[in-house]
Amino acid sequence: MMMMKQQQHSITTTSPSSARATSGPVAIGAAAERAGVSARMVRHYESLGLLPGVSRTDSGYRQYSEADVHTLRFIRRSRDLGFSMDEIATLLGLWKDKDRASAHVKKVAQAHIDNLSERIAAMQTIQRSLQTLVQCCHGDDEPNCPILDDLAAEAEPAKTSKKKKR
Repeated sequence: MMMMKQQQHSITTTSPSSARATSGPVAIGAAAERAGVSARMVRHYESLGLLPGVSRTDSGYRQYSEADVHTLRFIRRSRDLGFSMDEIATLLGLWKDKDRASAHVKKVAQAHIDNLSERIAAMQTIQRSLQTLVQCCHGDDEPNCPILDDLAAEAEPAKTSKKKKR
């Protein structure tokens, strides 16, 4: 019975909220969980140089500090907002540079907004085209289908726009 109470106590002291309070280095799985990403993504971010200098144990296991976990959260939030890896690298550099000008950060964010607006407009054009095709289709048992006819139409390939390097 005494052993059971000790086990229950240890279970309650290792809850997620108390695990977050730990300031010592943690393994990749714990760091990933705290940051809300997968261990695979942690390794990916590290390979891209977004998370440099992760320490390792004598046996080669990665050890992540609270600062590393904070950086992973920054990356996750940036990805949630749709920033590219290059943009995230720039934002991370600015975040760590305490002498940065906020104007530079705003410029990166505004360029991202402009890119999103262009992509949204392109998606809306696609949506309108598809809506027109769907309205033209009877959707009955007949084999004639204006959607397939349009997809099979011999047209010149659309010109691809070149992405601007930032």
